[in-house]
Amino acid sequence: MRKLPPPGHRLRWMRALLLALPLLSLPILYAALGAARSSSSSASAPGWQQQQRRRRPPEPPPRLAYLITGAGPGDGPRIRRLLRALYHPWNFYLVGVAGEEERADLEAFVRAQEAPRRYGNVRVASAGEWGAVSRRGPTELAATLHAAAVLLKEFEGWSWFINLSASDYPLMPQDDILHIFSYIPRGLNFIEHTSNIGWKEHQRARPVIVDPALQVPNKTEVITTKEKRSLPSAFKIFKATSTQ
Repeated sequence: MRKLPPPGHRLRWMRALLLALPLLSLPILYAALGAARSSSSSASAPGWQQQQRRRRPPEPPPRLAYLITGAGPGDGPRIRRLLRALYHPWNFYLVGVAGEEERADLEAFVRAQEAPRRYGNVRVASAGEWGAVSRRGPTELAATLHAAAVLLKEFEGWSWFINLSASDYPLMPQDDILHIFSYIPRGLNFIEHTSNIGWKEHQRARPVIVDPALQVPNKTEVITTKEKRSLPSAFKIFKATSTQ
């Protein structure tokens, strides 16, 4: 008759078997998970490939059109400094100065630069395209609108128009600016405007002004007369909400 092991010995074997069961089941569990994962990936592979085919390539960054203007004699060095800081082969630039000597100097400066000469994206406005303007006068507005028309005619594909003077200077490099503009809708207008012009109706819209730059080739200031006029009825006057 075979002798049975003592109860304590059998209890130790049962405990060891219970502890070993999870370890023995791990390979089986890993094999089952691997088979399920491979089957699911193979089933979803065609759909993933179709999504990759449908995905459109990223759009190129937007192009910016700059108008750089000089306020008077002696602005040539500041315009050259600003143009160096602003220049990027992806953008377009129109430089407007009134003096013939400064215009010739800027044209020579642009021709001497390798990048603008290679990409052809910098243009100095001719005498007929940019002349003497008066600050806050009709000549300044007309010259700015004409410059935008020249940029639309000469260069295609730009999204935003930026007007800067020789006294301005960028705080960010153009690569960072273009990167930020890449996330902005191309149809966004940064000018918030309103027809509620408030006190400007009496102080700016109704007074009669004379712009000497229409007759005098030198830069002058507008002349405000004491006479008042009625507001135009053919159109409405708007103002930017960000300015006072």
